[in-house]
Amino acid sequence: MDETEFWALVDGAREDAEGDPEEQADLLVERLVLLDPEAVLDFARHFEARCRRAYRWDLWGAAWVLLDGAGDDAFDFFRCWLIGQGREVFEGALHDPDALAGLLDDFDEEIDGDGEDLGYAADEAYEQLTGLVMPGLGLPPAPAEPEGTPLDLEDEALLAARYPRLWERFRGD
Repeated sequence: MDETEFWALVDGAREDAEGDPEEQADLLVERLVLLDPEAVLDFARHFEARCRRAYRWDLWGAAWVLLDGAGDDAFDFFRCWLIGQGREVFEGALHDPDALAGLLDDFDEEIDGDGEDLGYAADEAYEQLTGLVMPGLGLPPAPAEPEGTPLDLEDEALLAARYPRLWERFRGD
């Protein structure tokens, strides 16, 4: 599976789920079980590689603004959700996390920002196909700390200054 096929699966499931991350995950599992186990492993490698690319302090700050706070688990699930938004949004956020203010049509804290189920879609599909737990993906170890300069995520003035568009759109009064 190449990068184009990976994004086509993500985008197709998101469009058909009309933006609902849980429905998107269910649709993704349905589509992945139509593939062979090796293709599911390839999908999982693509997904995990992107999750690791997004393990950055600047994206954590953006998640914090969008979610009005985001601990370790919430940031993990946010990164899965961000991948689920498709290539354009994902790459745009990596280029400039504050650009999410213009890249996202809507953002509902009740359903958006949490893509936990998306993170497990390949595992579930692999298990359905093989009856086995997904083996290791053969990727280098994940980084222990986010990339970049740590941010004081509790400092609202810093977040407002660092993410002016996100702050105005999602946290402004």
